[in-house]
Amino acid sequence: MAAYGHWGRPMIVFPTEGGNAWEWAANGMVETVEPLIEAGRLKLYCVDSFDAGTWSAHHLPLEERARMHAGYETWILESVVPHVRADSGDETELGAIGCSLGAYHALNFAFRRADLFPTALCFSGNYDPGTWNGWGERGDAVYFNNPADYVAHLHGDHLDWLRERLSILLVCGQGQWEDTTGALASTPRMAELLAVKGIRHEYDLWGADTPHDWPSWRAQLAKHIDAHLP
Repeated sequence: MAAYGHWGRPMIVFPTEGGNAWEWAANGMVETVEPLIEAGRLKLYCVDSFDAGTWSAHHLPLEERARMHAGYETWILESVVPHVRADSGDETELGAIGCSLGAYHALNFAFRRADLFPTALCFSGNYDPGTWNGWGERGDAVYFNNPADYVAHLHGDHLDWLRERLSILLVCGQGQWEDTTGALASTPRMAELLAVKGIRHEYDLWGADTPHDWPSWRAQLAKHIDAHLP
């Protein structure tokens, strides 16, 4: 994990597919929000991925990949979150941010653990693991890690709590690779699901000159991050 900042709202940053904790610094994302970091409004905790052993392990059936993802979730919840809490204070609300596959992680963690992550900032995400070279029979492990499935079935008291608790940002471009990654189809679909369920969210669709790439995400982060900080 790489950490940036001395004070402010802590955000756990999930990398793109196969990425590492230094990815955001190497691609100018940390520099983009440096004024907010220096002003003591934002702290970033950038984590490694484990996609090669989970969702990107295409030789495994999708259900097995989902079960392997549980180990990554355990690391985030039992190691990363306690460290962030100890560093930033137990009462400080966390946020989750990610681009591409990292956007999926941010959204999924927010829904599965809204008590910890009431805010998710998601850029160019595909929120349906079933479209990721999925094969084999699917069970609970896939279902409960597939927002495209479980959000549609949220109801009752839990949905009421999520309506009060969650705030989600969904951003996507219409340029190169947004279609081939599935982000351009998945993002508006997720926005529609959130609207139907009455879950607080913002959906921001950029134009055909906005590809699935770091320059786009730097611009989108710069536009939106301030609204999610104290």
